[in-house]
Amino acid sequence: MLIDLFSDTVTRPTQAMLQAMLVAQVGDEQRGEDPTTLALEQQVAQTLGQQAATFLPSATMANAIAIQLFCGPGDEVLSAENGHVLNYEAGGAAVHARAAVRSIPTWTGIFGSNAVLARLRQDSPHAPRPRLVVVENTTNAGGGRPWPVEELDSVASAARQHGLSLHLDGSRLFNAAVAMELPPSRIASPFDSVTVCLSKGLGCPVGAVLAHSQARAGQVRRLKQLMGGAMRQSGILAAAGVYALQHHVDRLAEDHRRARQLAEGLLELPQLVVERVPLRTNMVFFEVPDRHSPDQLEQGLAADNVRLSRMHARRFRAVTHLDFDDEQLEHVLRAFRRLMPQI
Repeated sequence: MLIDLFSDTVTRPTQAMLQAMLVAQVGDEQRGEDPTTLALEQQVAQTLGQQAATFLPSATMANAIAIQLFCGPGDEVLSAENGHVLNYEAGGAAVHARAAVRSIPTWTGIFGSNAVLARLRQDSPHAPRPRLVVVENTTNAGGGRPWPVEELDSVASAARQHGLSLHLDGSRLFNAAVAMELPPSRIASPFDSVTVCLSKGLGCPVGAVLAHSQARAGQVRRLKQLMGGAMRQSGILAAAGVYALQHHVDRLAEDHRRARQLAEGLLELPQLVVERVPLRTNMVFFEVPDRHSPDQLEQGLAADNVRLSRMHARRFRAVTHLDFDDEQLEHVLRAFRRLMPQI
């Protein structure tokens, strides 16, 4: 059986989640009549300290809608240079909002208020107009790092002082909250809009939720319809989200523990350079130095039924998740110990 650490998106619904989906009460979501979808939206809004929320097919759609809420043609979005909206959403800001994205230099995915201020342009007919700051928490390419709340607060304060809106790409927000032992609302409430993904660490088969103000609800609904995101009896899918919020949040600590144990095991191997983070969530990044072959490592792991995500030529990512247990962890570590002296 494949041990898949490619991403936490590979999880499959548990039997209990499938049962919840099977018995879900449903109605026409497009008409606002699906009771389970409405319950999920209300639960997410309350959990995140926001006024309203909208169930969507994907977090990418949620981010695209959020950018359109605050930006239009000629406007500018500020994002970490390795952020998801800049690198993994097919230029959605330019396509949907006709907005530019300006990168903020940071290899961790985390930046401070001074970095935001350094990217602000003077009001000029020659320059785009900065309108929105996007924060990704936890950071993906930055190693699964949760943002320190002090940095979040300073960035939010700087943005407010200069009339910028704030969007939180919180696809793995619950990982950050569990790792930092904070209520999700403490992380999410300073933002004008918040994306949470249901199909990553929470283990749902599909779906995301965009939380926002009540004043924006009509605009979000219109954009959802425009982008083809409106659904009919979506309660079958929303039920998975309701179940996950009740049963799969606290258990994220198990994913974090296994990621720590995986990192500790890989640190024992002199052939690897394992990236250290102050507070690890469910990701382990490492690099294979020039004197060793990343191709041989990848092929050898595949022969032993282990799959990772290859981020760059020599940089790999392993993501722990709901379907990864202690026995599989030991299998992965044995595979590395066997392979590394050979490459």
